[in-house]
Amino acid sequence: MESVTRKMLVTSALPYASGPIHMGHLVEYIQTDIWVRYQRLIGNDCTYVCASDAHGTPIMLKARKDGISPEELVTTLHTEHERDLASFFVEFDNFHTTHSEENRELVEQIFARLDAKGLITKRTIEQAYDAQAGMFLPDRFVRGTCPMCGAEDQAGDNCEVCSRTYSPSDLVDPKSVVSGTAPIRKESEHYFFRLGEFETSLRQWMADGHVSQSVARKLDEWFEVGLQDWDISRDAPYFGCKIPGTEDKYFYVWLDAPIGYMSSLVNLGRKNGGVPDLDTYFAADSDAELYHFIGKDIIYFHTLFWPAVLEGAGYRKPTGVFAHGFLTVNGQKMSKSRGTFISAATYLEELNPEYLRYYYAFRLGPGIDDLDLSLDDFVTRINSDLIGKFVNIASRCAGFISRNFSGHLAGELDDPALFDEFLAAGDSIRQAYEEREFSRAMREIMKLADRANQYIDKHKPWQLAKDETQQPRVQAVCTQGLNLFRVLMTYLKPTLPSIATAAETFLNNGPLTWDNRCEPLLGVQINAFVPLISRLDNKAVARLVEKSAELAGEATSTSATNSDKAMISIDDFLNVDLRIAEVLSAEVVDGADKLLRITVSLGDERRTVLAGIRTAYDPEALVGRQVIIVANLEPRKMRFGVSEGMLLAAGPGNEDIFLVSPDAGAQPGMRVR
Repeated sequence: MESVTRKMLVTSALPYASGPIHMGHLVEYIQTDIWVRYQRLIGNDCTYVCASDAHGTPIMLKARKDGISPEELVTTLHTEHERDLASFFVEFDNFHTTHSEENRELVEQIFARLDAKGLITKRTIEQAYDAQAGMFLPDRFVRGTCPMCGAEDQAGDNCEVCSRTYSPSDLVDPKSVVSGTAPIRKESEHYFFRLGEFETSLRQWMADGHVSQSVARKLDEWFEVGLQDWDISRDAPYFGCKIPGTEDKYFYVWLDAPIGYMSSLVNLGRKNGGVPDLDTYFAADSDAELYHFIGKDIIYFHTLFWPAVLEGAGYRKPTGVFAHGFLTVNGQKMSKSRGTFISAATYLEELNPEYLRYYYAFRLGPGIDDLDLSLDDFVTRINSDLIGKFVNIASRCAGFISRNFSGHLAGELDDPALFDEFLAAGDSIRQAYEEREFSRAMREIMKLADRANQYIDKHKPWQLAKDETQQPRVQAVCTQGLNLFRVLMTYLKPTLPSIATAAETFLNNGPLTWDNRCEPLLGVQINAFVPLISRLDNKAVARLVEKSAELAGEATSTSATNSDKAMISIDDFLNVDLRIAEVLSAEVVDGADKLLRITVSLGDERRTVLAGIRTAYDPEALVGRQVIIVANLEPRKMRFGVSEGMLLAAGPGNEDIFLVSPDAGAQPGMRVR
């Protein structure tokens, strides 16, 4: 491994300032933070910066919907993002924002350099335009029926069902998601970056190993199709940086967002009297290393556009771009109705953040495969590895040292060969961390933890302690165990920083470093042991899931009941699929005061609905009755089961609930119009 101190700048993709940090986001920030902490642990000079991605149409529209300014929205979310990430021990050297003077100055400077080299061109294009809202529409703000497979409610750039790509004008019955009206076509002059000019250098950069093989294969596909000029401008209204010399043109968010890496570094330097400076890491001849951690959905921007923009503006290209996969929960996409779309803030109300850091590390490799958070395995893994194997070593030995020897360790190791075995394993663990094979690192560390526990089981200090003549052996065995624990804690320090801090206090010998692990603690006094982490309770995980589902339901309810200022369009209403259904059975739900479990027929299918109408209706009286059901409501996991729809009812509640029923002659399955 390297013996010379390396100087490096590391970034994570900027969190978008339109919503809270959730479990999916945390995959990237935890992965990056572990790698950064590892680099610092082995003595490298590693700076870690990030920022809020604060511009774009979605932010403008969300602020408008919330009745606040875009500036207020991005400021609030910037604070929340910084707080939540810090709570998971993600430790940035600087967390800035792209809505800043530093970013405006840099994006204008880079644009000017590109333009001076003839890399910017202008041409008139035709786009979707919402005449009612008075704005051009990004592709994903136009939705309609896929022209290829007929799937409804698809975005204007690609179909989630058949994966085909197209333009918004190809959609059948397109609608603006802003006003619900059909967009028209309108011409506008735009600025383009001549990406194709960099194909040769980008191919060489890729061939030199700056991306993984899986990413390189994807780049080959794009090279085969041909690199197209990149539209880097957007029309007003738009929340972003205005293009100098124009009245109604703004830089596209994907031009100024990665520049946020640079502006965060500049901001850090300004806070620290000019150190570090931009050239240290971005000058064309810089010897420093530059790494970006990203999700696989933004590979195109970071491995084609961004390196080309850097080169065109006279800067260096990244040393490495590391892409990861998406998060699934229990093998499925995160779902609000199932309670698995969990925000960072909600997680922290129930669980220790280092549980998640360890589990992600245990599942993370260097590739772009998706990472699955199996909640059952999550509980088992934490309790088995962190509690049953790792912390157990210290808890089994520390008490004897405190009680019998006033906290003093023995003067020599009982088994130096075993200690050396733990030290030798560091080479493989270090390589695994370096190559982002965190899963391999965790497994190797836990194998060592098994070896330590086997040593303690073999010598049984709890039995030796019963014999006064065996007290020196008790001290020797427990000193050995605690030294093995100390080496393992060093290996886990990048993953479990808070536990490491507590362990350092317990061991009373200063910060753990990669080098000082080689010197055993002998003949010194340690502090009394305080439990480092508690067992993970299945009930806590269940509460987390239930709370997330409830919050999702409350958000839906709030938006539905407090929207007297925001009228919906007829198109929004027509998206609700109201169907006539016949009640086949109804029964009381045990343990629930108001719920009935109702099975209904929609003609060609059956649904189970949990309805809070028990105070108003006798279950037996409902059988055979026709009702109206919201048939396209996403199934919702509740405490007492899954509800696959919603019955329409009116009234203030309790006994005064009145089910809505169709006129005589209606048949189950008919759509209500």
